[in-house]
Amino acid sequence: MLQLSVLSQDEIEAIHHATLRILGETGIFLGYAPARRLLAEAGARMTDERVLLPPELVERVLTLPPRQVRLRGRGGTIKVLGGGELHWHNLGGARDVYDHRSGARRPATVQDVRDSTRLLDALPGVTTITPFFTPLDVPGVLMSLAMYRYALPHTTKPLQGPGVQTGAEAEFAIRMAEVLGPPQEYLTLSVSPVSPLTFPDTIVEAMMAIARAGVTFAPLPCPTAGTTAPMSIAGALAQQNAELLASMVIAELVHPGLPVIYCGRLAMMEPRTGFSVWGGVELGLASAATVQLGHFYGLPVNVYGLSTNAHVLDIQNGYERALNAVIPALAGADELSGIGEMEAGVMGSYAQMVCDDEIAASVRRLLRGFSCDADSLAVEVIAAAMSGPRNFLAERHTSLRLRSGELLLTRLAERASWETWEQGERKNMAERAQAQAERILTEHEVPPLSPEQERYLDEIMTGAGQVLAAN
Repeated sequence: MLQLSVLSQDEIEAIHHATLRILGETGIFLGYAPARRLLAEAGARMTDERVLLPPELVERVLTLPPRQVRLRGRGGTIKVLGGGELHWHNLGGARDVYDHRSGARRPATVQDVRDSTRLLDALPGVTTITPFFTPLDVPGVLMSLAMYRYALPHTTKPLQGPGVQTGAEAEFAIRMAEVLGPPQEYLTLSVSPVSPLTFPDTIVEAMMAIARAGVTFAPLPCPTAGTTAPMSIAGALAQQNAELLASMVIAELVHPGLPVIYCGRLAMMEPRTGFSVWGGVELGLASAATVQLGHFYGLPVNVYGLSTNAHVLDIQNGYERALNAVIPALAGADELSGIGEMEAGVMGSYAQMVCDDEIAASVRRLLRGFSCDADSLAVEVIAAAMSGPRNFLAERHTSLRLRSGELLLTRLAERASWETWEQGERKNMAERAQAQAERILTEHEVPPLSPEQERYLDEIMTGAGQVLAAN
């Protein structure tokens, strides 16, 4: 397999030691009393506002999580992160839907949560699904839970939980996962500390609730270099690493041996607008470095992949997302996110999801490389062809190699002549993807949940609405 290293071993260790200094000398802002007691008992030092984590505590915690993480889908599929295979999942939580056919965008709804999940269920390159859209037609306190509740019935693939922000949200999501089986097998949950190095009470409460339940934990720091992290990539990586390891310390002290996915979402500020840059090649570099850091700790790693700042399916969109997927993939990422993402995560598109399925196939083909054994070198095949027609079309070697995937056969990308294209439908890749998405949404069916399961989910949502509204 092809491999890329953006950091040397010395540089990885330098970031690790900088991280230990940040945690031990600067510390994290954390005021939640139960967590402060837990950390103090483990050897952390308390100040009025901050908690200082000694290096020996951090390094001891790093030995606790398992090296692999398993997630089951209700169809029986088991995804293993850390087993050497590259997995893909979609963007989670987009606010808006881009319609390629009209060129307009609109707010996402519950129906978009259902439809996007069903479309992703049908795409072969998507190995895990995250609830794609944040539905704006439900009360604000229920948005995160609605994402999970209305995704559950529409896929049999492994389904990750939404990002949660309170202990109550985490507990309701865990109860929903019980309709499938043990939540520890069917659910992962993400929580994002606030950069820089800030852990609000509700966030820490959520981390501890996830850990108590034994559900796979995916700490998800999202610093932006230049605003909420240093402008240098190395400094921002050290801070991101500190936020991630601090989250791990809290969770592992609650539940030693808790499965953890090492996640990083480092982006950079665009100084001319103040927006977060998801399309620059620096994101790919930061993601690849994040992969190397997570593997340094022996953990499976999930990072940005298919990402762009573009608003439409254009050249900028294509080159940004392809670059930012290839770089961390070559670094050995266990899972890449971003299928369907547009506008730095604010927006998503059904046509983009289908395009990305094909891009993901190309990245997988790249990682396979090619063999140089006797059959591949084809000395005898060349000799036979030169003794006959002097081309290789009729050679059995050609058909066998095509069947084995030596050449990736695309479904959307144009590879015919101008004349053939002109005489046909004259569609580009985005237009073909839009048509494919519409066809899938018309034809693809997912085995439904039972009426009892649906009723149980509705009861949880009703209870969650009452509890969360009261808080």
